[in-house]
Amino acid sequence: MDALETDQNVVVTNEPEVEEGVHNYSAESEWVKPTDPLILERIEWFKDQKIGLMMHWGPYSQLGLVESWALSDADGDWSRGGVDWTEDMEHFKREYVDLNKTFNPIRVQPELWADLAAEGGFKYLTFTTKHHDGFCMWDTRTTDYRITGSETPFHMHRYADLCKHIFDAFRSRGLAISAYFSKADWNTPYYWAPGMERGQHMWRGPSYDPTKYPWLWEKFIKFTHDQIEELLTRYGRIDMLWLDAGWVRGGERKQDIRLGEIVDRMREHQPWLLAVDRTVGGPYENVVTPEQTIPKRAMHIPWESCITMGTSFSFKYEDTYKSGREIVHMLLEIVAKGGNLALNVGPQPDGRLPEGAIRGMKELGAWLAQYGEAVYGTRIVDPYFQDGYAFTRKGDNVFCFKLYKTADSAMKQELHIPYQGPIKGVQWYDDGSALEYSRMDAGVKVVLPEQALQGAAPIAHVIRLVTA
Repeated sequence: MDALETDQNVVVTNEPEVEEGVHNYSAESEWVKPTDPLILERIEWFKDQKIGLMMHWGPYSQLGLVESWALSDADGDWSRGGVDWTEDMEHFKREYVDLNKTFNPIRVQPELWADLAAEGGFKYLTFTTKHHDGFCMWDTRTTDYRITGSETPFHMHRYADLCKHIFDAFRSRGLAISAYFSKADWNTPYYWAPGMERGQHMWRGPSYDPTKYPWLWEKFIKFTHDQIEELLTRYGRIDMLWLDAGWVRGGERKQDIRLGEIVDRMREHQPWLLAVDRTVGGPYENVVTPEQTIPKRAMHIPWESCITMGTSFSFKYEDTYKSGREIVHMLLEIVAKGGNLALNVGPQPDGRLPEGAIRGMKELGAWLAQYGEAVYGTRIVDPYFQDGYAFTRKGDNVFCFKLYKTADSAMKQELHIPYQGPIKGVQWYDDGSALEYSRMDAGVKVVLPEQALQGAAPIAHVIRLVTA
């Protein structure tokens, strides 16, 4: 995404809200600091976590294509490629909607997923309870288009209420729960109402003008509020309500669902609840969410980059997955700039996680098991991320990471670290031994121990700068 950089190091994006299914993100200036002390406390908690596992999963995984978007005719030019589509798109849409009739992920193992997430060092789960296509992955009473619906073959399985079993498994491993929920719903007749103004040519918004049909829009508001209430009163502790479809908003969009009303009411049940009304700004976007991108500069607000481990949010056949080195480098850049990483894995249609994703998760976990102290619970420190170095701060320590792009990268014993702050000592993180150092105009010169230069280049050399 292109961006404009201001003198205050604020990133202000100037692209469309959604481009080929990838969402833009709110400017730092649009973030509104909450006034509730508990919500402020939970924001600090969120900033401590650093890495969450995101999962896009539903009947669409059977296609191996991008989730939901092929239903929108206005987005068909980019979302319907790679297959010999029929020219009768109404027939295709019916086929897509009928994917629930073949969705039967009998190899899903929520406990195994949770074990892999814990081993990978993840601290919270963001799970798609419902994407734009409207299929619900919980036992909702609002629609038959759900995982426990009689048309879905999985509905008699012991894990049929997927959200319940997945949430319970992850909580039992100490991970927090973030419930992804699309405010748009392309299945309910209260949003995409047949025979309305748009005819058959659909887009991501409603098929009618809500100001002309307020009675129908009120039905959609109630439908949406009822679904959110189910998730937040029947499925245990939810730490974050992660709301997608930023075009569903008031003002010139004419799609006010009175979100504050339902969030405030749900906070009576779950007072710690963070809300992520992404790309909307204002008091209910407690966390800003860049998608498939990392801001050019540090942002001094709570934010989270949601980035895929492969090339797609939903499962894609024969996808390629990022290596542990790539994931760690991405994580370090994000954390150094003040954010969290929501690393997305799309489960297979049979319920298993792809082997390439599992491999990356395990490599990430092995690295965090050794160096997690320098990542979790840290805060940003100048110069953040610069010249192949990432920096974090915790108490009297500043952690410096020298990143190596490949295992055969050249290593030098003398590092010129661009850190200008006070230093009282420098330590080799791996064993705590003191390192030789001296001040320079551009920062500090540090001499690595001989053992640091043996063998292949690591993912990163980690150095502790003692500041007090």
